[in-house]
Amino acid sequence: MSSPATELVRLLTVRGETLAVAESLTGGLVAAEITSVPGASKVFRGSVTAYATELKHELLGVDATLLAQRGAVDPQVAGEMAAGVRKALGADWGIATTGVAGPEPQDGQPVGTVFVAVDGPLTDRPGSAGGGKVEALRLNGSRAEIRMESVRSVLAVLLEQLAGEQTGNERAQDTERNGGF
Repeated sequence: MSSPATELVRLLTVRGETLAVAESLTGGLVAAEITSVPGASKVFRGSVTAYATELKHELLGVDATLLAQRGAVDPQVAGEMAAGVRKALGADWGIATTGVAGPEPQDGQPVGTVFVAVDGPLTDRPGSAGGGKVEALRLNGSRAEIRMESVRSVLAVLLEQLAGEQTGNERAQDTERNGGF
């Protein structure tokens, strides 16, 4: 069984699409996971690790008023981060992580509060991202465990979106390319 990152690179390659990543609490772990896959350079445009709140606005275009009112740990912030990195790096898909890994609460949110987001092409296909999707997570564990589960979760959300958008013809081509039946 292949890793989620391997599957992600494979699907994006088959589709001829690209990916950009915006990270906060994961601090580059998502980008590292993706770039650990041979061939990732075909699909991975790059990443922005916007750990400081003001960088979410300055580099990713997250609304400054939203950040001032709700803080960086917010579902709308996650969505704007994914859309912003997609635009800034010229990718077909953008994904983002923001949250509290600990040890202390942040922006009024408890440790383990995480938002992961996907922003992709607008399509009218059934089950498509329709432009974007944000998932709220409540994670337990150590700081390292929360960060790693955030990586796994954001990759899973994107895989779900890609699988939902893959047409029958793309699936057939993909199976043929990978030695399937």
